[in-house]
Amino acid sequence: MGPRRAAEIFRDQNPGASSFRCTLYGSLAATGKGHLTDVAITGAFASRAVEIIWKPRDHFPFHPNAMDFVALDAKGTPGAPWRVYSVGGGALREEGIPPADANVYDLSTMADILKWCDTHNAPIWKYVELREGPGIWDFLRGIWATMQAAIERGLKATEILPGSLKLRRKSKSHYEQAVARPGPLRQTGLITAYALAVSEENAAGGVVATAPTCGACGLMPAVLRYAKETLPCGDEDIIHALATAGLVGNLVKTNASISGAAVGCQGEVGTACAMGAGAAAQLMGGTPQQIEYAAEMGFEHHLGLTCDPIGGLVQIPCIERNAVGATRALTCADYALLSDGRHEVPFDVVVKAMKRTGEDLLSHYRETSMGGLAAMHHSAGNTASPESNHCG
Repeated sequence: MGPRRAAEIFRDQNPGASSFRCTLYGSLAATGKGHLTDVAITGAFASRAVEIIWKPRDHFPFHPNAMDFVALDAKGTPGAPWRVYSVGGGALREEGIPPADANVYDLSTMADILKWCDTHNAPIWKYVELREGPGIWDFLRGIWATMQAAIERGLKATEILPGSLKLRRKSKSHYEQAVARPGPLRQTGLITAYALAVSEENAAGGVVATAPTCGACGLMPAVLRYAKETLPCGDEDIIHALATAGLVGNLVKTNASISGAAVGCQGEVGTACAMGAGAAAQLMGGTPQQIEYAAEMGFEHHLGLTCDPIGGLVQIPCIERNAVGATRALTCADYALLSDGRHEVPFDVVVKAMKRTGEDLLSHYRETSMGGLAAMHHSAGNTASPESNHCG
């Protein structure tokens, strides 16, 4: 998403260019083929020629996902390059330039938000409405509609997912087995079926809602769909829960990162689990303190999670990881509601711990397909090697 948006911006800024050149660095180059980054970029330029250069071993301190765009005239003379970074969830940043939405929320810690809730005797989602304005609700209704549509499409699809792994979709089978089984197996089956459905749609290039990223897009829809089916809540309750979840994700994005290239999968599925746990706790009737506890717990138990997609594809372990994270999010919400919300480690501390842990991770374990499962899969003689995705 980020590279495509960047390509569209650069295209519109250079309407007279005859052709374009895009150089992808670091993690963008390392997993670019598997993530369909080249397809997204060439699609943005439509019929206009674009050359893509892959440099997976070149890194820049600001962020691992760097890219340079250059416009060329009819004689092939290049103009000034534009360096931009894809920082997660489709967002773009330029070094030295603060993000445009940096001041939407005047409170940047969960501790301060809880104080606001206590002072105003208001739920967390009311703070979102205060800062975003009433237009946020129509926006979130669109997000919820997109999530539901992705689940429905995913539950019906049976084809093999694109890419070298030839992975078969599982969501339809999980759903059919779940509805035929009673008790805990039904619960686990439904939650995982919904998460798999959306994550498989993402792997197939379908339309999904980043929550907070494409790689972690299946967790939130699964939690909300299951909550709506089993709790006394309607669509407006779901929308309010989405607002709370979005705020949780925003706190991570503001104070750490949601980019797997920067901090590993703890920043993607870990953040998604925190968002899902907080949303579920709210739908279960939790207080702001219990919501914070659920979010903290969902996040804490993903600390250190690496990003090691086999072959650079957002499939293994990403798809199953969404399903497991969705079940964990609901468990964390249940656990938090057994308490009064008081606990030892605040959410804000876990965010700081995640950021430091991500910085300490070797680059092999931060979305390069060079470590962890990806490396073991390749060393075992399988064909989905990261090198095939580095250089095309």
